[in-house]
Amino acid sequence: MKMLALDAVQAFVLTAEMKSFTRAAEAMDSTQSAVSLKIKRLEDVLGRRLLDRTPRLVRLSQDGAAFLGPARELLAAHAGALGSFGVQRQRLSIGMSHHVVGAELPHLLRQIGRAEPDLTLEVRIASSWELLDLFDSGALDAAIVLRHEGRRTDGEVLMEESFGWMASSDFEHRAGEPLRLALQAESCHVHEMAVTALNEAGIAWEEVFVGGGIATIGAAAAAGLAVAALSPRVAPPGTMDMGESLGLPALPARSVVLQSRPSEPAAHRALRTFASALRATAGH
Repeated sequence: MKMLALDAVQAFVLTAEMKSFTRAAEAMDSTQSAVSLKIKRLEDVLGRRLLDRTPRLVRLSQDGAAFLGPARELLAAHAGALGSFGVQRQRLSIGMSHHVVGAELPHLLRQIGRAEPDLTLEVRIASSWELLDLFDSGALDAAIVLRHEGRRTDGEVLMEESFGWMASSDFEHRAGEPLRLALQAESCHVHEMAVTALNEAGIAWEEVFVGGGIATIGAAAAAGLAVAALSPRVAPPGTMDMGESLGLPALPARSVVLQSRPSEPAAHRALRTFASALRATAGH
């Protein structure tokens, strides 16, 4: 009987799901070369090529697609076996800026659930400023936020988040009229970034919608009520960046930063998986 190395199976599953050796290595707290070698040895044991590799893309081969489901089941059975005698559930509380989290959140949570099924996960969505306050008070184990000038400059940079002037494709702006904006409260730093860019460019604007979160701002943009400064990654379906067509100034990118202090091993591993999976969405 052929015996499969579980760490090699895990490396394959993570690489297949994140479509990246680099992101899989981050999740496993390993190196890209080590992950690639584990998968190569797994392919040698199986006598099958599991992944198609190109300089810019990693994707499943036909055999890899057939093996992915059973590989996940094997990892889940292993986790179940380890927990058969009763395992005290560890807890991980993560805060995510609503400027960062988008439609990929179910995928990110699935990654953690598969990696650490015995972990109790608490997720809060709020502004970066609120989350940093909670993190500093000890109420959160980790916070994934936009870096703000004048606040903490430490933490691990996960990626650079771009912003655009998002609106529905049928949004109409009449020449000579102020640009209609959907904004959050003035305390929001993206609000400040947007209006500063418009003021410096000498573009008149008016606030026609005030939302209590990115979901409401995005809804106003999708409804054609206004333009909103949003990351294209979190903007709702049906919106597009109208900045160039409307002659609006480019918005600066902001660093997405991880602040963390997980003390338990399972929580640490889960956080690495979560951060790597989030990084993997940056190019999508």
